Amino acid sequence: MPSPLQLQRPTAAPTTTISAAATSSHKQQQQQRCLSMSDALPGYHKRKVGPGQCCSYVVQTIEAPVSVVWAVVRRFDNPQAYKHFVKSCHVVDGDGNNVGTLREVHVISGLPAARSTERLEILDDEHHVLSFRIVGGDHRLCNYRSVTTLHASGTGTGTLVIESYVVDVPAGNTREETCTFVDTIVRCNLQSLAQIAENKARASS
Repeated sequence: MPSPLQLQRPTAAPTTTISAAATSSHKQQQQQRCLSMSDALPGYHKRKVGPGQCCSYVVQTIEAPVSVVWAVVRRFDNPQAYKHFVKSCHVVDGDGNNVGTLREVHVISGLPAARSTERLEILDDEHHVLSFRIVGGDHRLCNYRSVTTLHASGTGTGTLVIESYVVDVPAGNTREETCTFVDTIVRCNLQSLAQIAENKARASS
């Protein structure tokens, strides 16, 4: 039987195991998130969630212009620029700038994965949208699809980043465990993105 999803941060932090002790309030929160993905989020984030799947989203505010943040996010060929769980990435088909490009991503130890093959689904420079899905590899996140959108803040000087996903719930795990696990990874990635983009914005000011 496959082992439960586990997450070990790339620092010396102890391993966090996603266990069956997820609270009922967290379960309710995840259900509300799936509803809001259909009803409230921008159109790119609306998608059907099939039986045996879960969905969620993470929002990050960044004190940097959309153009600065997008310059980092749009690099489908270089996710390790801000995704610290990625050890290396190689484009295996395409040029990284067109829909259909395939990349092979190798992740650090401590994750229930070794590598994944990912396909670029959307790269919209005008509306600042990037989407990819996992199409192969050695991992437990089957049928994973992610959509990331960037939105100018009310002041016009900052950026709101929304990243949503849908994924199959692995055997041996619950929806709540799976969403908690993936949310943690996405949140770490977006916090890293914020730090990098804000440093770039300060350096250019």
